[in-house]
Amino acid sequence: MASLIELAGRTFALVHDGPGRPQAADGGLILPPGRVALLHELGDALFYRHGQNSWSPCGWRRLSEPPLRIANPQRRVTADDTVWDDPGRHHSSAVAALDAGDGNILLLGSLGLGTPRLSADRDTLAGWYEHGAGPWFAAYGPEQQVFAAYTRELAARLGSSARRAGNVWCSWYAYYETITEEQLATDIQDLRGLPFDVVQVDDGWEQLVGDWEPNEKFPSGMKALADRISDAGMTPGLWLAPFIALPTSRFARENPELLLRDADGEPVIAGNNWGTGYYALDLSRPAAREHVAALIHRVVHEWGFRYLKLDFINAGAVPGVRLDGAEREQTYRDALTLIRQVAGDDVYLLGSGALLLPSLGLLDGLRSGPDVAPMWQNYASDDPSDAMARNAVVNTLHRLWWQPLVEVDPDVVYFRSRLNLLTDQQLAWLRDLADICRFRALSDPPAWLTPTECEDLQSYLKARPEIRQLGRYRFEVDGRKVDFTPAVTPAAQAYPIT
Repeated sequence: MASLIELAGRTFALVHDGPGRPQAADGGLILPPGRVALLHELGDALFYRHGQNSWSPCGWRRLSEPPLRIANPQRRVTADDTVWDDPGRHHSSAVAALDAGDGNILLLGSLGLGTPRLSADRDTLAGWYEHGAGPWFAAYGPEQQVFAAYTRELAARLGSSARRAGNVWCSWYAYYETITEEQLATDIQDLRGLPFDVVQVDDGWEQLVGDWEPNEKFPSGMKALADRISDAGMTPGLWLAPFIALPTSRFARENPELLLRDADGEPVIAGNNWGTGYYALDLSRPAAREHVAALIHRVVHEWGFRYLKLDFINAGAVPGVRLDGAEREQTYRDALTLIRQVAGDDVYLLGSGALLLPSLGLLDGLRSGPDVAPMWQNYASDDPSDAMARNAVVNTLHRLWWQPLVEVDPDVVYFRSRLNLLTDQQLAWLRDLADICRFRALSDPPAWLTPTECEDLQSYLKARPEIRQLGRYRFEVDGRKVDFTPAVTPAAQAYPIT
């Protein structure tokens, strides 16, 4: 069906294959479910690409430029949706927008699950669902107002969270997988009295990914570690990857029927890490969900962890053959619903590798970009999803509109000079962005800091600056102007847009 619609005084042609007519909404229009296309007449506009999960590249590219995407096919399996990748077409997940060049944008965003996808060219902005047919939200106007209107619709339909993590210390960027009970005991003692709310133990405590019991480096067990953190006056946090298992894990070897399979009956490789491909659990199967529920119960109610970083959870929505043809985003959401129910409403749930729409109302925070490695960019990599501080900054800036829905986690900031290749300007960008997100996380062991660095860290964590957004990349932080434009669009491209 073809018709004309008006958005903020501008007329667009709409083509849709769903029943019904567009309906007025706060700040825009609700478009009928199914496939939709808007004839935009904006020519060679800037296209906003929203990545599928936490690590997927997100940002603006002109329609005449090559699409923003992950070129490396192996990395793409981990950090994006491989089904709809297209090297010759600008494409997006859940929402897309076009910059009219006059201070206004045209936005088209999904309001339902079913793996919504979008694409654009110089004539049309189109959206469709991989499975089923959900409605769409269309709006035109100033960027911040349009995205705010979209978040209001998402919150009303899928939910939101106002829970706050506070200041988080995590072990990852100091020790990576080499953490030990002994080392953490020293750090927890050193963190006493510093303005941290959470101590989160990251990867390296488990026997193997998929086998979620403490390894030999933690002889006292995880309850003892959680108790130690609580006794120091902070909330115990723990890293988990509950939706995946390594091929060599005991879980994968003993429960092959609980692994997600492809059309040929082979286990699906959901991504690559730890030097190998890893498997996804088939969360459409009751026994797999029971396994996840038992894990969360043990971690929260037996061990005592009240802050969970749920990593690699996009594996819950990777393509595969699910029981009774279950849709992949709904399966992911059902698994998160189970985790929330078992953990309880008072446990903070942070998603990494998370999908936005099916996480809403269930997760409290979402990682907004790749890992913030202690270097700005890697000369050996042009991957926009790779672990670099610049990639993390760029992706987070383009996901700040999430803030009414969840806490936006830009990953850690640094105060240490030890094992740190970031310049003063780059460190300042990271810290300012964390203030803008109001999510502050660090990995600096107190013993690594000079007295001046420790004093600066405490002053930073105690401050509550007033934030005002002035433009897409410009802000005021307590009246001080902060401009991220040089970080996003340096004189020389930091990576080719391939």
